Amino acid sequence: MAVQQFKALQVEEVEDKKYQSRVVQRSIEDLPKGDVLIQVQYSSINFKDALSASGNKRVTQQFPHTPGIDAAGLVISSDDPSFSEGDSVIVTGYDLGMNTAGGFGQFIRVPAAWVIKCPAGLSIRDSMIFGTAGFTAALCLEKLQVNGVMPESGPILVTGATGGVGIIAVALLSKLGYEVIASTGKKSAEELLKKLGAIAIIDRNEINEPTPRPLLKEQWAGAVDVVGGDTLFSVLKSIKYGGSVACCGLVQSPMFEASVFPFILRGVNLLGVDSVELPLEVKRATWEKLAGDWGLDTLDSFATEISLDDVSGCLSLVLAGKATGRYLVNLEK
Repeated sequence: MAVQQFKALQVEEVEDKKYQSRVVQRSIEDLPKGDVLIQVQYSSINFKDALSASGNKRVTQQFPHTPGIDAAGLVISSDDPSFSEGDSVIVTGYDLGMNTAGGFGQFIRVPAAWVIKCPAGLSIRDSMIFGTAGFTAALCLEKLQVNGVMPESGPILVTGATGGVGIIAVALLSKLGYEVIASTGKKSAEELLKKLGAIAIIDRNEINEPTPRPLLKEQWAGAVDVVGGDTLFSVLKSIKYGGSVACCGLVQSPMFEASVFPFILRGVNLLGVDSVELPLEVKRATWEKLAGDWGLDTLDSFATEISLDDVSGCLSLVLAGKATGRYLVNLEK
């Protein structure tokens, strides 16, 4: 292979508990050992990337580091016969971008057990507009359906509806015939959310208002919650009898106070959703759905394409809760 140097975003600790991101030149030889060398064409920004870039030691222990929990591109070489040079592939989750150099670099080298071939019908570019956020939204929808929450069950609430998971959850639920209510604090995004299929928009403060009451009026057949904290407890109090909440985020807080009343008086289900350590065959099946019947023709309406040089600023926006939709990182731009 002719290319030995490539560009990558590198996060460094510049002084005690202060971190700085900059684009640097790296060598292929510096990449960790692995079965598959991939030239990354696209990545995307997720909340976990913003945490890693800010020096959060629960995400990344060692610095300097290249974040990016998503990557899609072409196989350059593989020690595993499952992959050939030129294959279009996707890598999300596992340790990518956490303690293994991630998708904010033009090359990655990873174990074959982390890699899936890009399904037919899904471009490398579109796979990264979905990215971990869209993949997680799809997992949430699968969990709700397995637990009996169907379009005829009633309205579905999506919290944090302008974030990566939330905005794709709105679009996916709407495509599949659900009545979607979007919760957000961004007035400017209301028109976009309605175009994606939300039938109503509610201010996040309506849900986040703390109350000592153990139960609230039954409103939602189900919910996708990316916020956590008091918002999650409030949502649980408002779920209809036998309904479910798919929980996948902690934007507000990883902790929440709760009572058993929604669970023992209304039979509510709190469903945990993980997108990181799933077996590869499960990931592959979900990606096949996103390439098929669950595909979205609205992806570009909520995606902003950026270059590697733009990533640092966008990570700051995501961490501050000021981002809307998805940032698609073009590593060739």
